[in-house]
Amino acid sequence: MSAAVGSERSSDDHHPQPHHRPCPRQEGSGAIFASIFGLHADPKGGHFAPVRINDTLTLLFDDDEEFESHHYAFHVSDAEFDAIFGRIREAKLAYGSAPWSFDDGKLNDWNGGRGVYFRDPDGHVLELMTVPQ
Repeated sequence: MSAAVGSERSSDDHHPQPHHRPCPRQEGSGAIFASIFGLHADPKGGHFAPVRINDTLTLLFDDDEEFESHHYAFHVSDAEFDAIFGRIREAKLAYGSAPWSFDDGKLNDWNGGRGVYFRDPDGHVLELMTVPQ
């Protein structure tokens, strides 16, 4: 899978911006990712299941059976963090404050913001941060 990496967040852009390079994922995870992030998965995308993040970034979820696990980090606003974190808790996903602590049930406050790490069902590490690292 390949995905175009969008530009850095502008003050009027209210969509998650990746802070690390996106990587391959299974197609079935597209719907889960979209649900957690409050986005829409397009099941009619052909070989890939696209999830549009914003005007400059669409993640393409591949249906390969084998892939490497990767880390995806998103810089989000405080309101987006609250909404996404609420859906993480609602889905009963384990979460933690650091990449070495995925299930301590805590948030971090690095650089004066809030951050959280969690794994998706395919083992990818997803990170939310309100202040870029």
